[in-house]
Amino acid sequence: MSVAEKSQKKSGGLGETVSVIVQALLLALVIRTLLFQPFSIPSGSMRPTLLEGDYLFVTKWSYGFSRYSLPFGPDIFSGRIWGAEPKRGDVVVFKFPPDPSVDYIKRVVGLPGDKIQVKDGQLFINGVGVPRQKVGQIENRDVTEENRPVDVYRETLPNGVSYDTLDLTPNSIGDNTREFDVPPGHYFMMGDNRDNSADSRFTVGFVPDENLVGRANLVFFSIAGGASPLEIWKWPSQMRASRLFNFVN
Repeated sequence: MSVAEKSQKKSGGLGETVSVIVQALLLALVIRTLLFQPFSIPSGSMRPTLLEGDYLFVTKWSYGFSRYSLPFGPDIFSGRIWGAEPKRGDVVVFKFPPDPSVDYIKRVVGLPGDKIQVKDGQLFINGVGVPRQKVGQIENRDVTEENRPVDVYRETLPNGVSYDTLDLTPNSIGDNTREFDVPPGHYFMMGDNRDNSADSRFTVGFVPDENLVGRANLVFFSIAGGASPLEIWKWPSQMRASRLFNFVN
């Protein structure tokens, strides 16, 4: 084989490698934009449903696609394409309205046109109290972040969706609110950790339809103690095996 042929073969091999890498990146971009996107839980606002160190898949097609479905959220179109309304009780990843570079995850409790209020710790939707039953206590710091038993209440929304909430502090600032009128095209979000959640009662406000990223669907990995998934040597002691591949309710 001549030097020229060797050079041509080497160049061709490099070109094929670059082509494969580009195709793989494009495929990953399409999957991330249209199908699934991985997220990690950075705070305790959704405890006990989601814990810090949970890694989950978000389905991007659940509510259609907006500019925020794309990486970096380029302002190339407004509204949603193939839009669908979230169901009351869905756990949703969305862009923080005051700063869309930040991702939040909360539960949808109020739909457009709803009147939402919290009175003495009970959620009211359009003047009707959401059934709230104490189901026990959790005495597990990994779940509650507290070194004491914490009361757990189960809420059941009008559409039948049930989930557990934590009551860390009776008569906290979020246990009694004004009545919120949810505007058209917006949603009211709350964290399940009711006394430790920055949500629509406070800084988040109403969340525009355009800011929805997708529905939290499946926890595929979970590790405690602030460990990184890359720290494989910590898996035996810190991995929460019972949470792996659990659907988000």
